[in-house]
Amino acid sequence: MPLNRRTFLGRSAAAGAGVAVAGGAVAGSAGAARAVGQGRGQGHGRPPRRYAFTVMGTTDLHGNVFNWDYFTDKEYDDSAHNDVGLAKISTLVDRVRREKGRRNTLLIDAGDTIQGTQLSYYYAKVDPITARRGPVHPMARAMNAIGYDAAALGNHEFNYGIPVLRKFEEQCDFPLLGANALDAKTLRPAFAPYVIKRMRTPCGRDVRVAVLGLTNPGIAIWDKANVGGKMVFPGLEEQAAKWVPRLRSMGADVVIVSAHSGSSGTSSWGDQLPYVENAAALVAEQVPGIDAILVGHAHVEIAEHFVTNKETGRRVVLSEPAKWGQRLTLFDFELVWERGSWTVERAGSRVLNSNSVPEDPAVTSLLRREHRKVVEYVNQVIGTSVVAMSTADAPWRDEPIIDLINQVQTETVQAALAGGEYAALPVLSQASCFSRTAGIPAGEVTIKDAAGLYPFENTLEARLITGAQLKDYLEYSARYYVRTAAGGPVETAKLTNADGIPDYNYDAVSGVTYEIDIAQPVGSRIVGLSFAGKAVDPAARFVFAVNNYRASGGGNFPHVPGARQLWANSDEIRNTIIGWVREKGSVDPAAFASVGWRLTRDGVPVFA
Repeated sequence: MPLNRRTFLGRSAAAGAGVAVAGGAVAGSAGAARAVGQGRGQGHGRPPRRYAFTVMGTTDLHGNVFNWDYFTDKEYDDSAHNDVGLAKISTLVDRVRREKGRRNTLLIDAGDTIQGTQLSYYYAKVDPITARRGPVHPMARAMNAIGYDAAALGNHEFNYGIPVLRKFEEQCDFPLLGANALDAKTLRPAFAPYVIKRMRTPCGRDVRVAVLGLTNPGIAIWDKANVGGKMVFPGLEEQAAKWVPRLRSMGADVVIVSAHSGSSGTSSWGDQLPYVENAAALVAEQVPGIDAILVGHAHVEIAEHFVTNKETGRRVVLSEPAKWGQRLTLFDFELVWERGSWTVERAGSRVLNSNSVPEDPAVTSLLRREHRKVVEYVNQVIGTSVVAMSTADAPWRDEPIIDLINQVQTETVQAALAGGEYAALPVLSQASCFSRTAGIPAGEVTIKDAAGLYPFENTLEARLITGAQLKDYLEYSARYYVRTAAGGPVETAKLTNADGIPDYNYDAVSGVTYEIDIAQPVGSRIVGLSFAGKAVDPAARFVFAVNNYRASGGGNFPHVPGARQLWANSDEIRNTIIGWVREKGSVDPAAFASVGWRLTRDGVPVFA
């Protein structure tokens, strides 16, 4: 894949391309800050020249423009009363620009922009932006209107395939950055690595601000079907070490990294890749010359965090605003002109809460028609349900609503393999509780109800596994529970998510029965694993219906990524569920629900 227009922009920005609007008054001081210089005079007793500016940042917007939950069809709310969406962010951005002077601000993003809501899904799949005379993606329209200067690529940018991503890139008035997203054949950047913006100061000395974009190496695993053989994604530290010195040599006074990578130093893929998934702090620590990092991917709010670079001893400020437009990061920089160049004297960060402001009517009116179309789409009735089903207790009980997902997957795989070599093998299926607030109501079932069970764009595969591998898989999944001694009380609020394992990395498997003894240590929890009333033979063979994220190594579950693939589907599991409900007409848990697993302590059930 040749270098495109955005890549050329990144490489030529130092010569004047991508220059920001200039001039303006000196902005306010940075927040909790680091001191890297003392502001020495410049001869003849004159005071040093100073300049301050602010870089605003968002990340993990995941298709949120409005403060609206399309899965519940009402205004978004959570237990902390957070708000979401670019319309809220726009109001905050306008306030900061008025306070600082627009010429003294930049606005960037750290990725995961075009996946996550039914609004973004609709314009990728239902009324796709890639169609001839297709629409402009709502996220592009909103971000263009707000005036973003750059955005890093997130891993979810690749979920809908490269053509959708390229069309989105074409529709954006700002570059999509990915210094470590390389063409597989040439190993040259497939997207712009960076952009350099000029800030005109009152003293007549421009400040050149470089924004380097880095994305997540896990794309190679999670979206292998879309990027395999087309792009490769080396580690963030490696590529930052390559590009930051270049940016400094090109005259960058300030270097900011927009990284779709958390700061914890952990990875979810084990030894499948030689890179770190959440590498932002490592980049700050190992690569000299960086002033600040906008962190993304981890969905962990970090208002301000400092990391000391091992080589220079300078502190780098990191910030990660909360997902979906709940927060806006402000990096405040104070610079001093001394010895013929600008030096960052102070840098700090803070976050603003979007629930403190109203939505910007300029953004909501711009996309009101698109919003209404999607609301109408998600409210289409596709069937009925005999009873109401909920995911509220699904993290610790075998609930019918998770059985529904497994039933759909099992039937789909059985139909796909019918008449073939593996048709006689029993089909097992895995499913996770992606949301503890999803549900199917009694009575009419709509698209939003069914889609709410599966908010991710995962597709379905069939892999061949053995009984021994199944046991290992279940033991790994059972790490999710906090070890709880027999006899004492059990608090569900403290029972799950051991070691920070998210709900989507706990799998319930249908087609077999088993107990999870949470009084036992990790690795020794699966008891009574049986199929058709008999203990599972370690050598027995099973077909495993599994989503592509898990099959590609997501969550680092054992055996499945290396197991033989028997079949794969390109349609989202969400759509398969919707189609299944449409075909059946009526959903009755009596036809598919059963208690296949339960939590125990020394053989005694935890819950009745």
